[in-house]
Amino acid sequence: MNEWKSFCLALAVLLISLKATAQEQGVVKPQLLFSEIVQGMPNGEKQEVRVLTATFQPGNKTLFHTHSFPVTVYVLEGAFTLEMEGREPVTVKAGQAVTMPAHVKMTGYNRSSTDPLRLVIFNVSDPDTPFLDPVH
Repeated sequence: MNEWKSFCLALAVLLISLKATAQEQGVVKPQLLFSEIVQGMPNGEKQEVRVLTATFQPGNKTLFHTHSFPVTVYVLEGAFTLEMEGREPVTVKAGQAVTMPAHVKMTGYNRSSTDPLRLVIFNVSDPDTPFLDPVH
């Protein structure tokens, strides 16, 4: 008799979990794409969140610059080559992301001679902080 009760209890748990799973169909569950621990984020009472886009034609590059706060880049199309002072160049391809640290001199390139590069850029800063500071 105890085996029958155990079987019925297990069956009830299974049916309840199947119903819960069925109810979750159509519910979007985000998947982690990229995570990195960074230093130098703003810590004032208010922060400004920016989401920008950039399109590089073949051979285009950014100014030589720094950022006051970390910046994350997600590549939509093409390949982004990032050169940071004192580090090896990094190439980030479509579907990948990279975080650029604060206060490091850098420049970014579309090294392709044929394909465009499209990026989404995420930045959190103190309000009204310039997105980048050109290095002369």
